[in-house]
Parts: sequence; C-alpha cells; structure tokens
Amino acid sequence: MTKRYALMIASMLIALSMQAFTLVIDAGHGGKDPGARGRKSKEKDINLAVALELGRLVEKNCSDVKVVYTRKTDVFVELDERARIANKAKADLFISIHVNSTAAKVGPQGAETYTLGMHRAADNLEVAKRENSVITLESNYEQRYEGFDPKSSESYIIFELMQDQNMEKSVRLARLIQQQMRTTAKRVDKGVFQAGFLVLRATSMPSALVELGYINNPTEEQYLCSTAGRAALAKSIYNGFVQYKKTK
Repeated sequence: MTKRYALMIASMLIALSMQAFTLVIDAGHGGKDPGARGRKSKEKDINLAVALELGRLVEKNCSDVKVVYTRKTDVFVELDERARIANKAKADLFISIHVNSTAAKVGPQGAETYTLGMHRAADNLEVAKRENSVITLESNYEQRYEGFDPKSSESYIIFELMQDQNMEKSVRLARLIQQQMRTTAKRVDKGVFQAGFLVLRATSMPSALVELGYINNPTEEQYLCSTAGRAALAKSIYNGFVQYKKTK
C-alpha cells in the first residue's frame, strides 16, 4: 500500500466517523395522494419543496450529518414504509413535513408542531385523522395497520396506552422548531401538541411532525407557495434542528 493510498483511506475513515448523526426528512403525501388542497396548490408539492430545502441546508452546513429522504420526487410512499426507511437507516431523528387545513372555508394562520401522543383536544384529533387517512390509498391497509381505522376515534385509544421512550427529546425538538417558526419565519405560533400520527408511531427515534401553515387560508397559501416563504420555513426547521443537535 502506497503512502498516498493509505492517506486517502485514512481520510475516508475519518469522514465516515464524523458522520455520526442521521436525520431522516419526510415530505408528507406525494404521488396519488395530494394531501390538503388550496385554491391553487397541493400540500404534497409544498411539503416536498420545504423538505428538499431543509436537506440542502443540512448537507451544506452540517458535515457530520447524513440526510436521508423518504422521498425526493412526487411519488407515493406508504406510511409504514416511511417509518421503515428511518428505522433501517438507524436514524437519530425523524422530521415529517406537512401543511394543515380545516373544514372551514377560510382557515386560521400559523405553524404548529406535533409529537406522538394522545390528542388532548378535538382539533388535534382531527389533524391526526386527516393525515392518517392516506392509508386508505394503500392496498390491504386493514391488515397492514392491524385494523386501525383512521376515521374512528376509538382506534386512537392505543396512543394513550403507548409509552414513548423518546417523548422528552421529541418535545424538546418540537419546541425548538416552534420557537424558530415564530422568530425566524415570523409565523403565528400555534404551539406544540401531541396526537396519534401513524407515521410517528412506528419510528424508533425522536420525531416530530411540522404543520407549516393552513393551505385553506389565502394569505397562508400565498406564503406557502412563495420561494421566500418556503426558504424561511425550511430555515426555521433547520435552526431548530441545529439547536436540538447541540444539546441532545
């Protein structure tokens, strides 16, 4: 082995050893599942744009972090597959990106972040039901999710019984992201909540689900569709992630 080759191998080993933290970024919905719809946009497209920008920021500024995406294009990825990707990568953190909506003609404004847990309010339950309804587009979802019915309130009792060993870290991450949504993106801070999201249930690492804003609010939709808005939202999540990683 030549000295030059030995140095090259040593450099590669050092680089690999530095990449000790794995972040999985999950762009919610995709493909045949558009997610929530606005007057001129679809949730799946906003989620993907912010997810890719977040990943770009991490890859550019955090040399010790490996970024794994559940999707990088407009494809449909089943909820349990998203969790499987994170678990297979032995991820240290899982961040799922979404956009909110309500049954009202015009929704409210603001960003909110969720961790896995029992919904403490009816509004939280409705958000979880909407996000979980994607499983009905999957084949054999009744068997795959062991009879879980995303529309049935009774199905969510399981989340009250679950003991999440990563809850403390997940809540800390969620709070840091929300703080940045308020200070960096200047968004209305809707708060941090718990709800029964299937995509978070099967992951084996600290995780959070971010609702960037309300697509059925015209002002919010315009912001969510803008280049500046998406950049600010991605920067907010990135700043929260960096703060979390420093104190993990």
